[in-house]
Amino acid sequence: MAAGAPRVFVSHLSGVPVFDPNGDQVGRVRDLVAMLRVGGRPPRILGLVVEVVSRRRIFLPMTRVTGVESGQVITTGVVNMRRFEQRPTERLVLGEFLDRRVRLMESGTEVTVLDVAIQQLPARRDWEIDKYFVRKGRGGALRRKGETLTVEWSAVSGFSLEEHGQGAENLVATFERLRPADVANALHHLSPKRRVEVAAALDDDRLADVLEELPEDDQVEILGKLKEERAADVLEAMDPDDAADLLSELPEEDKERLLMLMRPDDAADVRRLMAYEERTAGGLMTTEPIVLRPDATVADALARVRQSDLSPALAAQVYVCRSPDETPTGKYLGTVHFQRLLRDPPFALVSSIVDSDLVPLRPDTPLPTVTSYLAAYNLVSAPVVDESGSLLGAVTVDDVLDHLLPEDWRETDFHGEGGIRHGRT
Repeated sequence: MAAGAPRVFVSHLSGVPVFDPNGDQVGRVRDLVAMLRVGGRPPRILGLVVEVVSRRRIFLPMTRVTGVESGQVITTGVVNMRRFEQRPTERLVLGEFLDRRVRLMESGTEVTVLDVAIQQLPARRDWEIDKYFVRKGRGGALRRKGETLTVEWSAVSGFSLEEHGQGAENLVATFERLRPADVANALHHLSPKRRVEVAAALDDDRLADVLEELPEDDQVEILGKLKEERAADVLEAMDPDDAADLLSELPEEDKERLLMLMRPDDAADVRRLMAYEERTAGGLMTTEPIVLRPDATVADALARVRQSDLSPALAAQVYVCRSPDETPTGKYLGTVHFQRLLRDPPFALVSSIVDSDLVPLRPDTPLPTVTSYLAAYNLVSAPVVDESGSLLGAVTVDDVLDHLLPEDWRETDFHGEGGIRHGRT
């Protein structure tokens, strides 16, 4: 950036695309790496944490950045694809500076950092923290209307100290546009202290979605730090199969205590799933597929498919059953695929277009057979039916993949390469 150019606030960099000189996208900015310095000098920005296509996080030195403008970052030279690992002397600006409580040097007034501005030094490629955008008073949901002001970096103190009880509202705000899997990836790379703080700031539904995408160790850690009542609320908001998997990782007494705090209907679904072996259709299935009665119309089915909280796999087909229409249902009659719903008139009954040719899975069907079944019939989900002919749930391809991939796949990039320390130039 040329001398005299406007400063850049780091919240505006979160998630922006990074392009190479040819215009090809390298990845997206997930954080900035700063180094605190002694002698009254401002923190120096060492580089960017960039998430590439494989979800690997790499380090991009600021010396390789040639432009930060118009919602994008332009880089030059060869990008080092080795994994980023934070060093003890480094700080993550989004992850550790936002929401931090510091004090104004002149008055001693406590302020909360809402944003951080960085600026490039004249005639150089070095970047430094230039200013802080702060709000007076302590942070939190009840203190959002305090006076805000922009101050020089030298006007505040407190960045060199380990803070306890740091808020997370502004960091959470940077996650709003991210998919749950990307938020989970961001949480996994935070310190345990910061991870718990951010999880506490997410609402129940959002935290439930993110927990489903985290490695088991992180799930157990976060759930264990929540108050039991809230932990039960989050478990209720999770898909029953994911909640069952998470609870199975807890000690028996903790598991039972949380189940007792959950709503009876939700707890019953989870207990039913926990009764099956993990690597079977019963252990893999969700108990909340789209179930319709025979007298429902195509229009009814399409209205259910349009629900925004459904995964693409569950929205791909509906299951026609006799009453009751909640699992375990009455007699299972067959499946209607989404493409068929698009071809038939809205007034047609789903019972007239049901596909009953495929034999459904049994709850004790082992994982390899489930995998072959989905592959053989080109399905993204499949019904699970008991001996009496009642629909118990549906197995979706994403849950099958979850159990086929290595246990630590969420902690590694898509190519399965181990973590290697990034180079610095």
